[in-house]
Amino acid sequence: MHLPVWRFGKPYESLERETLVHFLTGEPVAEVSQAGGAIVGRDLQKAQQARAALLAIDPEEIVERLQTAGNLYANGTVTVGDSKQSPDDFVKQQSATTGLPESLCRANMQKNMFVLSSMDRILDALSRGLDTKILWNGQGVEHRGVTVSYQAQSPVLGLVLPSNSPGVHTLWLPVIALGVGLVMKPGGQEPWTPYRMAAAMVEAGIPAEAISLYPGATDVGAGILAGCRRSMIFGSAKTVDQYRGNPGVQVHGPGFSKILLGDDCVDDWEQYLDMMCESVAINSGRGCINASAIYASRHTKAIAAALADRLGPIDVKPPDDPEARLAAFTIPGAAKAIWQQIEGGLKESGVTHATAPYGPRLVEGERCGWLRPMVAHCARPEPAIAKGEYMFPFVSVVECPQERTLDAIGPTLVCSAITHDSAFQNRLMDCTHIDRLNLGPIPTTQLDWLQPHEGNIIDFLYRSRALQLPATASV
Repeated sequence: MHLPVWRFGKPYESLERETLVHFLTGEPVAEVSQAGGAIVGRDLQKAQQARAALLAIDPEEIVERLQTAGNLYANGTVTVGDSKQSPDDFVKQQSATTGLPESLCRANMQKNMFVLSSMDRILDALSRGLDTKILWNGQGVEHRGVTVSYQAQSPVLGLVLPSNSPGVHTLWLPVIALGVGLVMKPGGQEPWTPYRMAAAMVEAGIPAEAISLYPGATDVGAGILAGCRRSMIFGSAKTVDQYRGNPGVQVHGPGFSKILLGDDCVDDWEQYLDMMCESVAINSGRGCINASAIYASRHTKAIAAALADRLGPIDVKPPDDPEARLAAFTIPGAAKAIWQQIEGGLKESGVTHATAPYGPRLVEGERCGWLRPMVAHCARPEPAIAKGEYMFPFVSVVECPQERTLDAIGPTLVCSAITHDSAFQNRLMDCTHIDRLNLGPIPTTQLDWLQPHEGNIIDFLYRSRALQLPATASV
């Protein structure tokens, strides 16, 4: 199977190609044409045409076509590259190159379909009821009878996409419905979702010239970030720091999501064990919304032991096994390097490896490796491992007085706080380093798609500005 570069809808076969292989067998799965940063720079001179193609279609029609695309993506056979691809083909190919079990590939596929099928409701929620025709026209009268104006900050959104979890693609799916084109650098091991999604969108009637796909090396990502006035990138904490304060780049890095057990509820911690396990282990722990730490003022050793008893026995299974819950690390040596880093953290004072009785955590294969679920207990919040996040089911259970907790947790994408204490709830509401807040026993991985995730994409792509017209004028 060959995946070409897609230059605003026009396929381009490069002489330079990357071969994607099965993570277990080494068998070739696909050849992917490689773009260069120079091609990206030249093509972006035509970026305005992408937005113009979308604005030529009524916004409500765009939403209907995206809903059709969602059904094609999840259930149809579409032309991807030079081949017909069924949903089963997609799942097997994605699993083969990413190391994700096939069951998790199917689950993420359903997430993406749900977002597209619910696009009308999602847009209504994100825009606070704004008529999307106003985004098309640049101005209009909102429901209060007030003239408003919104200015697109870029004709396209640049995307430097990851390979860790196909679920992250839900973040960019509303962009086309906002009248903005897509310029994507797919993840090296996971080009499958953007390619299949683009194919489904075009088959459903979205203009092909509104979408670009540029697989390639790091210069492609740099070219996208330099050439697009609005971009989204996924990466490490180092990546986050690099683009911090850049208004043109929205960075999605580690989540450091957490569960907090308030003093008034912690004695009943066993009631919340299912919720804690789901938050840590669902989707093989690969998401930024998976819980990486659980904080409580007491019972922490018992909580860690109970989590270890639930998660510790989970073992590696073949990717096509319906019970498989662990994803492989497909880069040789990656799993071992992560485990060595964790082993160093376990040597700190006050840190205990709660899953040690359940066998080795590192499982090495001929071409890849796995890390089985890991639970660490920290007698205080200071050890480095308490602040760690890894791409497998990993959690630190941290003992910390409630009054110190919000100072200790640090940046937190999702916080599920189990407490009925109104004073503590008010402090949580005011805590500026918590992004998404769940008050109650809600898994950190349970998202409400009608609420923004790490910032409202509309606020990122559009600027609200003042516009005054004479009483008799119209635009």
